[in-house]
Amino acid sequence: MSRLSLRTIDDAPEAAKQGITAALKNSGYLPNLIRLLANAPIALEAYQTLSAINARGELSPAEREAVQITAAAVHGCGFCVAGHTAIAYKKIGLHENVVGALRDGTSVPDPRLDAVAVFTRAVIRGRGNVLDDKLKAFQAAGFSEANALEVVLGVSLATLCNFSNNLGRPALNPELAPYAWSGAAAEAAE
Repeated sequence: MSRLSLRTIDDAPEAAKQGITAALKNSGYLPNLIRLLANAPIALEAYQTLSAINARGELSPAEREAVQITAAAVHGCGFCVAGHTAIAYKKIGLHENVVGALRDGTSVPDPRLDAVAVFTRAVIRGRGNVLDDKLKAFQAAGFSEANALEVVLGVSLATLCNFSNNLGRPALNPELAPYAWSGAAAEAAE
């Protein structure tokens, strides 16, 4: 059971209704993340705006999903791991062994996606203060300075979603149940 309210189009603040409607149209169902974020219309707007900006970057859709799955796993957000796993399979067509490695934090069999995952973990763990060798390895895999900053952008988006889900603890939507993740749980702070 969610610790924070899960809004619907009927009980959401007026400023969140357009965002809820757009999410419902886009997904075909109302993800509990959207219902949670609707409690703070500016948080919902930030999520949807940042998502749209992130989608315009130079990183490929597969690379962007590698950032999202990796960040969600590092942050212990089962909801986002499941949601981005669904996207990785259904919309991008990533192979099970690639997605499984991203979810598990192990070596990804695709060298480019592995470089993205390794760099994403370095960005999160170093809070952006990535060691020189990690940045050089990312660039040696064919990524630019712009791509490095796009990983930071993706981590920013993931952090908003992951932390909101970890705070609210909404149930996984039935549509995402086949992609459930039981990896490391985020620990509550003292």
